This record gives sequence, structure tokens and C-alpha cells, in this order.
Amino acid sequence: MTKAIVAGVEVDTRHFIGGERVESAETFPDHSPIDGAFLADIHRGGKREVDMAMAAAKAAFPIWSKMTPQERGVILHRVADLVEERIEELSIVETTDNGSLLRSHRRGVMPRVAMNFRFFADYAMNQLSYPDFDTRGHRNHVTWDPTGVVGVITPWNAPLMLATWRIGPALAAGDTVVAKPPEWTPLTASLLADITVEAGMPPGVFNVVQGYGEEAGAALTSHPDLSRISFTGSVPTAKLVARAAADNLVPCSFELGGKSPLIITDDADLDIAVTVAVEQYDNAGQVCLSGTRILVQRGIADAFKAAFIEKAQQIKQGDPRDLETDIGPQVHPDHFARVKGFVDRAASEGQNIVMGGGPNADLGGNFFKPTLIDNPTPGSEIATQEVFGPVLVMQQFDTDEQAIQMANDTEFGLAAVLICGDKARAEAITEHLVAGTVWVNCFFVRDLGAPFGGSKKSGIGREGGIWSFDFYADVKNTVFAPNGWKE
Repeated sequence: MTKAIVAGVEVDTRHFIGGERVESAETFPDHSPIDGAFLADIHRGGKREVDMAMAAAKAAFPIWSKMTPQERGVILHRVADLVEERIEELSIVETTDNGSLLRSHRRGVMPRVAMNFRFFADYAMNQLSYPDFDTRGHRNHVTWDPTGVVGVITPWNAPLMLATWRIGPALAAGDTVVAKPPEWTPLTASLLADITVEAGMPPGVFNVVQGYGEEAGAALTSHPDLSRISFTGSVPTAKLVARAAADNLVPCSFELGGKSPLIITDDADLDIAVTVAVEQYDNAGQVCLSGTRILVQRGIADAFKAAFIEKAQQIKQGDPRDLETDIGPQVHPDHFARVKGFVDRAASEGQNIVMGGGPNADLGGNFFKPTLIDNPTPGSEIATQEVFGPVLVMQQFDTDEQAIQMANDTEFGLAAVLICGDKARAEAITEHLVAGTVWVNCFFVRDLGAPFGGSKKSGIGREGGIWSFDFYADVKNTVFAPNGWKE
């Protein structure tokens, strides 16, 4: 079989290489996390398919890179337009494949996919410049040159959006792309390939190789013709990618894990604090940026905890295709088992589980209850390691200095959230937080022009706005002498 039918939407399950569909001898199954329903057999790529895709992307690079940003922008805008026309089918396929909310895909995630293409196309056309400057009468002129073939490996929690967050600027910069979608959620990348054809993108500019990380992913990251690698995933996998890239000195952009703090001071608006804290269960806790360590000032800890539990218990868990559902399932039985393992080990250690703590028996399958663990043992696994599920821990602090110390006492540094009632106090705290993104009295407000990435083991590099082009392009300075010109 080479086709899947998901809620009436036809999806090709083969690779997309050089503008053509390519089969593999072997396949792997794809099931919906919602009910375990079989969706399709996906063609299982490896070195052969990656070599084909790299050759196609390398051959297409001279054509695409020689286009002006305006010429590439016309095609990328067509891609964005077609995504917007197909928001409904992209949303239902993604929801069925990864279990995230249908209403969220319709309202925000898929429109963001279109924006990823449109924003970076416009940036390359209108904003990618640096003023010429003088050195002893010599003129310095900075440009961003296309670099080659980019390998994009993205995770399963927001597969299409997170892929196009990298694909968009890479293509806008004049690079060609080989994408390896997550094996648990492979379908929407295939739909995107169809959209690029309809948009008039030259063959080989965008390629998709389906497969497992240890096969297709490993072949891609170690390929000698690769110019850049963008990877989103776990720290252990990033280390493997970095080792493979090192042999060919390929620059990497990594967005990795997090165990982000959510600090609530005693002058905070309690309603805002509770609302933002409950938001951390979004996407069934499968959000790398989530503030999963709630740090509450001791004087308001009891009041906050009572209000939090009351609001969190109103969360409706169920089928993500139901528009009344607030959170859905974990993405895969293996991931469900991982989340459950964390909580089971915490329970066996005697940690204080005050809400949730196990599977949702009413729903079965991959559904895990929103969980809160109060005052976990400092340094314990549940207090320090990323669960990537609907599991939060709550700890208390006395002073702002202690809050900062606790917030930074982690190997991660992806994000931080602060709920505070005093502006000067908030500025003093945020100045000392080690994180790529800090939100104050809000959460998940993102601008594509802002730098995004992690500190410490949460990542390497920054993307967004000009930072994306600094990575996906070769930044060149040309120095012009004031003389030597023939009349």
C-alpha cells in the first residue's frame, strides 16, 4: 500500500525525492494515539533513500540558490496560501496522527505553518541586510549566501509546525532541504510535499525521507554533502547527531529538552498564576517549553495549591477531535509507558502525589491523568528530569534569591516563567534567570522575529528572524577599497 486515508484525506506514504514518490522494500506501521487505530504502513527509508534525496537536493541547489529572494518568495508565498486553503485537512490528519487538539490545530498550529513560510520569505526579501560600514576608507558589505543542503529532523509533538519553523528559513535563504519526519507522526510531512509541487517548487528543492532515527536519521546526519543540520529532540539523540556531524564539520542547530521553572512570587495576581500554571498541561504536557517546576513563595503556597487543584480538576481529557476536549493522549504507547514510569518511581519513593498520578481508567489507552507532585525530594528524578507528559512538581521558596537559585539549579535552560506583581522586582529576577526565553505574567507568546533556543543542555544556537539566516546561510563580508577602479 502507498496510500493512507485519514478522515477522507488521502496521504501518500512513500518518500518524496526529487519531485517524485519513491518506494522502499520495507515499511513500518503508523497507529493513531487516540484509539490505537491502524493508519498506514509507512515506507522505511535508510541509506539508499537518503543518498537519493541528498543527490536530488544537491542537484537542485544551483537552480534554487541562484533565484533572487523575490523569486523564491513568490513560491514560498504560494506554499503558505495552499497551507491556509488546506488547514482543515492538515488539522484532522495531524490530530489523528499525534493526538493533539483539533481545535488548536485549526486555530493556531496550522496557521502558524503558513506563517513560517510567509514570514521568512518576507524577511529574506525585505529585511535581510546590514548597513555598510567604513574601515579606514574601505567599505564593508555584509551578505547572506545560500549554503547548500540542510537536513531537518523534527519531533512528534508538533510535527509540521516545528518542521516548517526550520524548512521555511532554510528555503528562504536559498538552501535545499532533506527532511526526516518523526516515525510516530509521519503523515503531514507527506502532505506538505504535495503542496510544494502544487506551489511550483522545483524538483529536489524539498525532499522527505520517512524512516527510523537510527536508520534514515543516522544516514542523513552523517552524510558528507550536508551543509547544515537542524535537530529538535532529546539530549541523548543530539549527542549522536553531533558526533555524526563532527566528522564532516557540519554546523548544528539544536533545540532540546527542558525542565523549566514557573516562579510565583507572593505579590502575584493569583488568578493569573493559577491560569498560567494550569496551561502547563497543554498538549498533554508534551511541550518542551512547559514550566513543569512550579516554584511558589511560601506565604501563598497553600492558597495557590488549593486554587490550582480546583482549576486543574476541571480539565476535560478525551478524544482530541472533540472540540470540548482540553487535553488528549500521550503520543505513543512507548511514551505513555515512559511517563507512567516516572510517576510510578516517584510514588515508590514516597513522593507526595496530590493530584492524578496514573492512567485515566475511564479512557484507557494512552491517556494519562494531569498530575501534581508536591514538595518532591530535592535532586530526585521527578524534580530534575524532563518527563514530557502531564506531570508538574511544586516546590516552595522564601526569598527571590532562593527562587533564582532553584530556577537555575538544573542542567536545562530552555525557558522560564515568572508571575510577579511588581515590575522592578520582575526585572531584577529575570535578569538572573538562565533561559533562552522568559515569560513574565504570560506564557507561550512567540514572535517569529525573536531569537529562540536554549541555554546549557537545552540547545545550541538561536533561530528566528535574522538569527535563522545567520545559521542557514553563509554570512559573508566583502571589503571594497576606495581606489583601484579603472575610469
